[in-house]
Amino acid sequence: MTPAMPLPSSRIPAVSLERLAQNRLLASLSAAERQLLLPGADIVELAADTLLVDSGDDVVSTYFPISGMIAALVLVMADGTIAEAATIGREGAIGGVVSAGHKPAFARTIVQLPGSCLRIDTARLEAAKAKSPRLHDLFARYADALLAQVLQSVVCNALHPLDQRCCRWLLSTMDRVGSNELKVTQEFLAQMLGVQRTTMTRTLRDLSRCGLIRQARGRIIIQSREGLEGASCDCHASVRRHFRRILPEVPTRP
Repeated sequence: MTPAMPLPSSRIPAVSLERLAQNRLLASLSAAERQLLLPGADIVELAADTLLVDSGDDVVSTYFPISGMIAALVLVMADGTIAEAATIGREGAIGGVVSAGHKPAFARTIVQLPGSCLRIDTARLEAAKAKSPRLHDLFARYADALLAQVLQSVVCNALHPLDQRCCRWLLSTMDRVGSNELKVTQEFLAQMLGVQRTTMTRTLRDLSRCGLIRQARGRIIIQSREGLEGASCDCHASVRRHFRRILPEVPTRP
């Protein structure tokens, strides 16, 4: 994994209110509220497997995905195995949103799918929240929605079979990417769901036989969203319902 680095300064596009609005969380703010976040913000292009924050690191930057980029909060066990706790895309933010200031991170944050995002110093974000009660309220409500996703993930991993968990992951990723074609490998998906690759291979083969997905080299193509929803547990729908209730102004899907 490589740490997140900015583009060379000569290639950094000028950050505008319009670029901020490409993130659905920030798009719900007024132009004046987004203006508070502009000074010092830059755009970074992030490759898959980029390490944004490691466990124990101070959260000095906050990232707002503005394209197909998706990141995962993962927990690392003593033997080196990892499992996903939450996924974040253009509907949210990564970093200093839940706590105020430069608090150490508990989970590792890794880029799942490559893309661009806005990067803002967490200290600047905190200053903007102090100036705007509505901005503070928005991020407080988003923190609640993110916590709900983590809690639902715990229950899902403990109680539901792998095929249902796999369908939930595919649906959640499809929502964030806005496409039925997901650039993920079997090995990567097995790692995120905390299972052996051979087990993941069998599960994906079963979903393919049911006509729900089609596999290609390094890709999974969703052929029936309705079928995936029917084969999934209720965890995906539960998280979306809570998100819509607590953040009605932020779309859950493109």
